[in-house]
Amino acid sequence: MRVLHLSTSDLEGGAARGTYWLHQALLRAGVDSQMLVSTKLSHDSTVVGSPRIKGIDKIAEGVRLSCEYFPLKKYKHKTTSQFATSAFPSNIAPQVKAINPDLINIHWVGNGFVRPEELPKLARPVVLTLRDMSHFTGGCYYASSCTRYEAQCGACPQLGSSRSNDLSRRGWLRKHRAFTKTDLTVVGISHWIAECARRSSLLGDYPVQVIANAIDASAYTPVRKSVAREALGLATDKKIILFGALSATSDKRKGWHHLAKALPLFASQHPDLSAEALVFGASQPTQAADLGLNIQFLGRLHDTTMLALVYAAADVMVVPSTEEAFGKTAIEAMACGTPVVAFRSTGLEESVEHQHNGYCAEPFSPEDLAAGISWVLADENRWQRLSQNSRWTVENKFTVEHQAARYLALYTKILSDR
Repeated sequence: MRVLHLSTSDLEGGAARGTYWLHQALLRAGVDSQMLVSTKLSHDSTVVGSPRIKGIDKIAEGVRLSCEYFPLKKYKHKTTSQFATSAFPSNIAPQVKAINPDLINIHWVGNGFVRPEELPKLARPVVLTLRDMSHFTGGCYYASSCTRYEAQCGACPQLGSSRSNDLSRRGWLRKHRAFTKTDLTVVGISHWIAECARRSSLLGDYPVQVIANAIDASAYTPVRKSVAREALGLATDKKIILFGALSATSDKRKGWHHLAKALPLFASQHPDLSAEALVFGASQPTQAADLGLNIQFLGRLHDTTMLALVYAAADVMVVPSTEEAFGKTAIEAMACGTPVVAFRSTGLEESVEHQHNGYCAEPFSPEDLAAGISWVLADENRWQRLSQNSRWTVENKFTVEHQAARYLALYTKILSDR
């Protein structure tokens, strides 16, 4: 069985790393697996794609991204630039033909890496893994409170549009035409994203399976806290509250604005507790707000070993996202033995179990978020139990070995049915 995974990158961002780990686990299981990516960051020979771009390639990439953004320029009142237009022509079909897989698994393919029109040309069974909402909306990665994706999009609030025949409706129609001509199987990485897909007007008629997101539990593993902090140069006599994501403080969906309200509340409730916050995925702002305690910004972390040390060094990981297809940073932290505080919402509900491996706060209450941080840190014996339960949760539910076995069973069934 030859399986090809399509992903914008192999290591850039949580969706890419999740795809890469699945690919590696399938290889270990004896599957002839390959990845085809737009930007290759690893040195893995089983990943096909251009290395980190430079020179003339960087100019070409800039032109491509400009073309992707160009259709958005006419929407002067848009509230986001995170909208997939898939406007630039892609060259996926000939590359896929040269690899000649039996089956194609499409993951996160933002920035126009795979245009809808290319899907029928692939001429293979396609598994569509939903790592965000973009496969069943007119273009937005997450719909927020909008439910227009249940009725063919149009009048898109994220575009600031009141027209039914806007860019989102045209994006919906392009996907609809492509899906009806493609041998398609749909997989959600959580029950939440799967249920959204079932309600959608694009994928509502397809059976949607759930195969949970997963991590390499051998890469994310508990390390003695004192050792991790010494390696990172962090204080050993403070409680560390960790927060992080790609574009951690600028992507509103990641919830930094909620945490920024919760931290002063926590600090005021515990004036005698020596604590500080640690943030990865964002750089130190020029004018940092006073949030009641010291905050260190680590910038973007690309190395898994470094990221695992950061998780292990923390006493609690806060994931205050308002929308997550799954929320992989939560299980990365739990694999390192660090309890998680998150809102009881979307995909995070599937990994963070209230007062078992962390705390589920009421959406979207900074007060309860602060209460959750306090609860996790208040009792050392309880913290030890939460830490052990966190690791147990990942080992028994969210390893790539479990995930790969389920995908392999799905691939086998699809090919045998054909």
